[in-house]
Amino acid sequence: MTNIPNVKLGIISVSRDCFPIELSGARREAIARECKDIYECKITVENEKDMLEAVEDVKKAGVNALVVFLGNFGPETPETLIAKYFCGPVMYVAAAEDAADKLMGGRGDAYCGMLNCSYNLGLRNLKAYIPEYPVGTAKEIAKMIAEFVPIARAIIGVSKLKILAYGPRPQDFLACNAPIKQLFNLGVEIMENSELDLLAAFNARKDDPRISGVIMDMEKELGGGNNHPGILSKLAQFEITLLDLAEENKGSREYVVFANKCWPAFQTEFGFVPCYVNSRMASRGIPVSCEVDIYGALSEYIGTCITGIPVTLLDINNSVPDDMYAKDIKGKFDYTHQDTFMGFHCGNTPMCHLSKGAMKHQLIMHRLIEPDKEPDVSRGTLEGDIKPGEITFYRLQGTADGGLTAYIANGEVLPVATQSFGGIGIFAIKEMGRFYRHVLIADCYPHHGAVAFGHHGKAIFEVFKYLGVQKISYNQPACLPYPTENPF
Repeated sequence: MTNIPNVKLGIISVSRDCFPIELSGARREAIARECKDIYECKITVENEKDMLEAVEDVKKAGVNALVVFLGNFGPETPETLIAKYFCGPVMYVAAAEDAADKLMGGRGDAYCGMLNCSYNLGLRNLKAYIPEYPVGTAKEIAKMIAEFVPIARAIIGVSKLKILAYGPRPQDFLACNAPIKQLFNLGVEIMENSELDLLAAFNARKDDPRISGVIMDMEKELGGGNNHPGILSKLAQFEITLLDLAEENKGSREYVVFANKCWPAFQTEFGFVPCYVNSRMASRGIPVSCEVDIYGALSEYIGTCITGIPVTLLDINNSVPDDMYAKDIKGKFDYTHQDTFMGFHCGNTPMCHLSKGAMKHQLIMHRLIEPDKEPDVSRGTLEGDIKPGEITFYRLQGTADGGLTAYIANGEVLPVATQSFGGIGIFAIKEMGRFYRHVLIADCYPHHGAVAFGHHGKAIFEVFKYLGVQKISYNQPACLPYPTENPF
């Protein structure tokens, strides 16, 4: 992954002046011994001057994600100002007491201090990550720090991200449209372009000498699934175009993703379907969302930062037929029929997540654009059943009235053949039927959802919370009704 941040952790301990400063320092050193890679600031913060020196120290060390450790009660003002002056993701944790025989001379009261710390963070409107139970021993805090790393990576990535959008959304895809103001509120830059800009850049690379090398790499990846070798030259040309555009348009940012027009005029003017290239870009950590879905691209990137592996963007697409559920799922897996659905897109899911990926043509586009001839401009998808295993379905969305909302649901892809086309899988999420009605429909979400591979709902939730998302929905258990759910 070349398009996500490397996290360098640092730790600063704080101490209230009426407590032994040695207590906080010794407890910090114990945490540092438990962590593999963390920069230990030797300045224990008791006052604002200490705070400035400590922040300067970790910045000079290249720290970009910080742990503030309350080794005892802690000084409320200096400890919270660390988050203000550090200007990066910050985590606050507190020390548990050491032993019963130390409760007289070695009690730290950090359990109490964390309450005042969180109150002061709120007073100053400062963002910080605080674990579910932020008080612990050195070993317990080391585990909390490990969970902070993917969260910090996503926060850093978003703050330095630019989304390159090419082309307006296709007709009747207003669901992928959302106000961009919230992107700026999140620290994300966006550069909106015409698909003619993309076409001009593509045409300018017609005879690029790099094309042959990309073709060879595609042939190696596709292997026996290379059903349309004649289209690889154009696909390679397009891949080079996107990579060049990413570098040329970063500007002040470090990371780039795309939200691109991909049909129907794309096929007739470019001469292919871009899905396979989009899958390869996602494998590099540069998601390319379909149908100019800007918030879909941002959602994908957040998942990429958290997991460190490629993600995908799928339509929450179709129901599982009754006969398929009865034959392949019922009695074999602990899911009702309404817990299941099919997630699909034309062919943008990376090869590493497909059971048997192959280059094909897009059936719907062929039907629409060139129904009476052999596939030509509709070639270029990467198709196959998505590998079974744990997944997280999620999305960050800008609302029509300029707000931010999100949903997250852990689930799995079932080991059941889809008997269909595209990059597709049979997904199962507990209480999906209710979630579909009372979150996806009731809260006006579009049909695109990002998919991270593995159960990452906990980390994604913390990232959304850190970013200031006011409403984060999830698939609630049957015993917990949704506000819009009919109790009768």
